[in-house]
Amino acid sequence: MQDTIVNVNVSNIQALVDGSMTRPLVLNFVSGQVPECQGVTAALTAEAQRRQGQFVLGNVDCDAEMDLAQYFRIQALPTVLILVKGQPVDGFAGPQPAEMISQVLQKHLPAGWELKLQEAAPLLESKAYDQALPILRDALAEEANAATRLALAEALLGLKRAEEAEGLLTEIGLADQDSRYQSLMSQLQLLKESADTPEIRALQTQLESEPDNQGLVVELAVQLHQAGRNEEALESLFVLLKRQLDAANGEARSTFLDIVKALGPADPVAAAYRRRFYGLLY
Repeated sequence: MQDTIVNVNVSNIQALVDGSMTRPLVLNFVSGQVPECQGVTAALTAEAQRRQGQFVLGNVDCDAEMDLAQYFRIQALPTVLILVKGQPVDGFAGPQPAEMISQVLQKHLPAGWELKLQEAAPLLESKAYDQALPILRDALAEEANAATRLALAEALLGLKRAEEAEGLLTEIGLADQDSRYQSLMSQLQLLKESADTPEIRALQTQLESEPDNQGLVVELAVQLHQAGRNEEALESLFVLLKRQLDAANGEARSTFLDIVKALGPADPVAAAYRRRFYGLLY
């Protein structure tokens, strides 16, 4: 990841400006001969550390980098320029109180959930859905909007978790049903169709004629889990466990816990069934 605070020179300025396409660049033009620069630099440094990567602070020593100061037409020190997508969008000259500096920055900085979407984007692109999932859950928890729902739904579909993905997609309003939404809905439909496997249908038919066969319930739950139908799998096993904690010679319990563990601690379906299971124990 790009450093949060850097010293700017002619060698790295272009890369820093290019980086402002995804993260704002705050250029701080200073001189050791101007004492007023120290307060602005201290305030910007504190903001960079507090905001943990929401922007890049680039300190320009105008005594050593006169060409950069001339290029950006700096006429007074200190001067601060904020660049977004390669273009200056705001700034100020002269010493300013820390509160005002914070307010100026706030207008142009991405929210935490936006940074999480940016972090998860290359993971989704490379199909590292398991790595993207916790990042996107955090983004959704911070801001439940169309962007976070769509990104999380994409990760869930990649992990064949159709039920939760469908729940997210049904919350997308008409105005946000863009091409990405349509693509995810198509993926969801294909996943749901592929989840109704011949093995599942055969076990369901067999279970209809042998409703008390606990081993069949466990087998069906395993197949449902493999097809991404996790809520159905857990519910069928939970019904068994409510009647008998050691159902199917303990296989029902171990399979139930294996599925919950596989889904992970942040999965809402797993969390709900984990609580219900603890309720049986206590």
